[in-house]
Amino acid sequence: MKKVLLIAAFAVFGFTQTQAQEEGFKVGVNAALPLGDYSEGYSFGAALDLGYLFDVADSFQVGAVTGYQHFFGKTETEEFFGTTVEFENDDAQFIPIAASARFFASEQFFFGADLGYALGLNDGNDGGFYYRPKVGYGLDSLAIVLSYTGVSFSDQTFSEGDFEVTVDGGTFSSLQLGVEFSF
Repeated sequence: MKKVLLIAAFAVFGFTQTQAQEEGFKVGVNAALPLGDYSEGYSFGAALDLGYLFDVADSFQVGAVTGYQHFFGKTETEEFFGTTVEFENDDAQFIPIAASARFFASEQFFFGADLGYALGLNDGNDGGFYYRPKVGYGLDSLAIVLSYTGVSFSDQTFSEGDFEVTVDGGTFSSLQLGVEFSF
């Protein structure tokens, strides 16, 4: 299943590459601050976005996006029955594959959202439903974008040697700030 979705991601990327000579090709770089369920286990993240948006009306665009998100795990200390245990969280990586839409409130100010699926790349990370509401301010071919990114998943099992933990669903979420270049 992951291989099929990974092939779909490259197909989306390939489509955007063939359309890159037209306006609408977007490349973004973001810094991310983990929030919610996983904020204690991850220190920060970085993301790369690739997409193509085309006009369907004067102030409305739709298209497809993909990219890569990497969150850096940190060491946690827990106490179990009077014994302190220290363990390091593995980094978490995702490849989102999503549809995207933007509404322009003015020539520079826009609201948008991406909806799709995020592939989990590291062991034990099955990925999940991907959503990303965003707001941005653009100047010519450069935009500043603020977004909330979430990957919601069902039960997952993580293991390290003899140690195994099952998580009853959750959301891997982050607040992201970045720049986006349009070609």
